Amino acid sequence: MNTQQTIEERLWNFIDGTAIPSEIPVIEQLLQSDEAWKKKYKELLQVNKLLKSSELDAPSLRFTKNVMEEISRLHIAPATKSYINNKIIWGIGFFFIALLVGFLIYGFGQMGLSVGEETSLSRNLNKVDFSKFFSNTWVNAFLMINVVLGLFLLDNFFTAKRKEFRKQL
Repeated sequence: MNTQQTIEERLWNFIDGTAIPSEIPVIEQLLQSDEAWKKKYKELLQVNKLLKSSELDAPSLRFTKNVMEEISRLHIAPATKSYINNKIIWGIGFFFIALLVGFLIYGFGQMGLSVGEETSLSRNLNKVDFSKFFSNTWVNAFLMINVVLGLFLLDNFFTAKRKEFRKQL
Protein backbone atom coordinates (compact mmCIF):
# COMPACT_ATOMS: atom_id res chain seq x y z
CA MET A 1 0.00 0.00 0.00
CA ASN A 2 2.95 2.28 0.63
CA THR A 3 4.11 1.86 -2.97
CA GLN A 4 0.57 2.69 -4.15
CA GLN A 5 0.66 5.95 -2.16
CA THR A 6 4.11 6.74 -3.52
CA ILE A 7 2.88 6.17 -7.09
CA GLU A 8 -0.08 8.46 -6.52
CA GLU A 9 2.07 11.17 -4.93
CA ARG A 10 4.56 11.11 -7.77
CA LEU A 11 1.79 11.13 -10.39
CA TRP A 12 -0.03 14.02 -8.72
CA ASN A 13 3.20 15.99 -8.64
CA PHE A 14 3.68 15.17 -12.33
CA ILE A 15 0.11 16.23 -13.23
CA ASP A 16 0.30 19.42 -11.16
CA GLY A 17 3.71 20.30 -12.58
CA THR A 18 5.43 20.34 -9.18
CA ALA A 19 7.58 17.26 -9.77
CA ILE A 20 11.34 17.48 -9.45
CA PRO A 21 12.87 18.10 -12.92
CA SER A 22 15.12 15.06 -12.60
CA GLU A 23 12.09 12.89 -11.79
CA ILE A 24 9.99 13.91 -14.83
CA PRO A 25 11.85 11.69 -17.37
CA VAL A 26 11.66 8.75 -14.94
CA ILE A 27 7.90 9.15 -14.57
CA GLU A 28 7.45 9.46 -18.35
CA GLN A 29 9.49 6.28 -18.82
CA LEU A 30 7.32 4.46 -16.25
CA LEU A 31 4.12 5.69 -17.93
CA GLN A 32 5.29 4.21 -21.24
CA SER A 33 6.47 0.87 -19.88
CA ASP A 34 4.40 0.04 -16.75
CA GLU A 35 0.70 -0.84 -17.11
CA ALA A 36 -0.15 -0.07 -13.47
CA TRP A 37 1.33 3.43 -13.80
CA LYS A 38 -0.67 4.03 -17.01
CA LYS A 39 -3.90 2.93 -15.37
CA LYS A 40 -3.36 5.08 -12.28
CA TYR A 41 -2.32 8.05 -14.45
CA LYS A 42 -5.56 7.87 -16.44
CA GLU A 43 -7.62 7.70 -13.22
CA LEU A 44 -5.85 10.68 -11.73
CA LEU A 45 -6.22 12.68 -14.95
CA GLN A 46 -9.99 12.07 -14.86
CA VAL A 47 -10.13 13.17 -11.23
CA ASN A 48 -8.10 16.27 -12.07
CA LYS A 49 -10.46 17.16 -14.95
CA LEU A 50 -13.50 16.68 -12.71
CA LEU A 51 -11.97 18.92 -10.06
CA LYS A 52 -11.24 21.67 -12.57
CA SER A 53 -14.63 21.45 -14.29
CA SER A 54 -16.84 21.41 -11.19
CA GLU A 55 -17.70 24.52 -9.24
CA LEU A 56 -17.78 24.57 -5.48
CA ASP A 57 -21.28 24.85 -4.10
CA ALA A 58 -21.95 27.87 -1.96
CA PRO A 59 -23.88 27.24 1.23
CA SER A 60 -27.53 28.14 1.24
CA LEU A 61 -28.60 31.55 2.44
CA ARG A 62 -30.16 29.95 5.51
CA PHE A 63 -27.03 27.99 6.38
CA THR A 64 -26.07 30.16 9.35
CA LYS A 65 -29.61 30.20 10.66
CA ASN A 66 -29.89 26.41 10.29
CA VAL A 67 -26.64 25.90 12.20
CA MET A 68 -27.77 28.24 14.97
CA GLU A 69 -31.13 26.42 15.23
CA GLU A 70 -29.32 23.09 15.62
CA ILE A 71 -27.06 24.55 18.30
CA SER A 72 -30.06 25.93 20.20
CA ARG A 73 -31.48 22.40 20.45
CA LEU A 74 -28.40 21.27 22.34
CA HIS A 75 -27.86 21.81 26.06
CA ILE A 76 -26.23 25.17 26.67
CA ALA A 77 -24.67 26.01 30.02
CA PRO A 78 -27.03 28.05 32.17
CA ALA A 79 -26.20 31.48 33.47
CA THR A 80 -23.91 31.65 36.48
CA LYS A 81 -26.67 32.73 38.85
CA SER A 82 -28.61 29.54 38.28
CA TYR A 83 -25.88 27.07 39.24
CA ILE A 84 -23.99 28.91 42.00
CA ASN A 85 -25.68 28.63 45.37
CA ASN A 86 -25.29 31.93 47.19
CA LYS A 87 -25.75 30.26 50.60
CA ILE A 88 -22.63 28.18 50.04
CA ILE A 89 -20.62 31.23 48.99
CA TRP A 90 -21.79 33.12 52.07
CA GLY A 91 -20.98 30.08 54.25
CA ILE A 92 -17.44 29.88 52.91
CA GLY A 93 -17.05 33.63 53.40
CA PHE A 94 -18.26 33.48 57.00
CA PHE A 95 -15.94 30.54 57.65
CA PHE A 96 -12.89 32.49 56.53
CA ILE A 97 -13.99 35.63 58.35
CA ALA A 98 -14.48 33.62 61.56
CA LEU A 99 -11.03 32.08 61.07
CA LEU A 100 -9.48 35.53 60.63
CA VAL A 101 -11.27 36.93 63.68
CA GLY A 102 -10.16 33.92 65.73
CA PHE A 103 -6.54 34.47 64.76
CA LEU A 104 -6.77 38.16 65.58
CA ILE A 105 -8.27 37.44 69.00
CA TYR A 106 -5.58 34.86 69.68
CA GLY A 107 -2.85 37.23 68.49
CA PHE A 108 -4.06 40.11 70.66
CA GLY A 109 -4.29 37.72 73.57
CA GLN A 110 -0.62 36.77 73.13
CA MET A 111 0.59 40.37 73.13
CA GLY A 112 0.63 40.55 76.90
CA LEU A 113 -0.80 44.02 77.40
CA SER A 114 -0.86 45.17 80.99
CA VAL A 115 -3.54 47.47 82.24
CA GLY A 116 -1.27 49.89 84.09
CA GLU A 117 1.07 50.69 81.20
CA GLU A 118 0.41 53.46 78.79
CA THR A 119 1.10 51.89 75.37
CA SER A 120 0.01 52.51 71.85
CA LEU A 121 -1.16 49.77 69.56
CA SER A 122 1.57 50.44 67.00
CA ARG A 123 4.34 49.96 69.57
CA ASN A 124 2.82 46.69 70.77
CA LEU A 125 2.30 45.35 67.24
CA ASN A 126 6.04 45.67 66.69
CA LYS A 127 6.60 43.58 69.80
CA VAL A 128 4.41 40.68 68.63
CA ASP A 129 6.44 37.50 68.40
CA PHE A 130 5.00 35.55 65.46
CA SER A 131 7.26 32.57 66.14
CA LYS A 132 5.22 31.88 69.31
CA PHE A 133 2.05 32.30 67.30
CA PHE A 134 2.75 29.59 64.72
CA SER A 135 5.00 27.27 66.74
CA ASN A 136 2.14 26.23 69.02
CA THR A 137 1.09 22.65 68.27
CA TRP A 138 -2.57 23.37 68.93
CA VAL A 139 -2.67 26.26 66.47
CA ASN A 140 -1.04 24.15 63.77
CA ALA A 141 -3.49 21.30 64.44
CA PHE A 142 -6.41 23.77 64.29
CA LEU A 143 -5.15 25.13 60.96
CA MET A 144 -4.71 21.65 59.46
CA ILE A 145 -8.17 20.55 60.58
CA ASN A 146 -9.73 23.69 59.11
CA VAL A 147 -7.91 23.21 55.80
CA VAL A 148 -9.03 19.56 55.57
CA LEU A 149 -12.62 20.48 56.45
CA GLY A 150 -12.57 23.26 53.88
CA LEU A 151 -11.34 20.84 51.22
CA PHE A 152 -14.09 18.35 52.14
CA LEU A 153 -16.67 21.13 51.85
CA LEU A 154 -15.32 22.15 48.47
CA ASP A 155 -15.30 18.53 47.25
CA ASN A 156 -18.91 17.99 48.38
CA PHE A 157 -19.96 21.18 46.65
CA PHE A 158 -18.35 20.22 43.34
CA THR A 159 -19.71 16.66 43.53
CA ALA A 160 -23.24 17.95 44.04
CA LYS A 161 -22.87 20.37 41.14
CA ARG A 162 -21.53 17.62 38.88
CA LYS A 163 -24.52 15.38 39.75
CA GLU A 164 -26.97 18.20 39.05
CA PHE A 165 -25.31 18.92 35.71
CA ARG A 166 -25.46 15.25 34.68
CA LYS A 167 -29.16 15.08 35.61
CA GLN A 168 -29.88 18.03 33.34
CA LEU A 169 -28.29 16.29 30.37
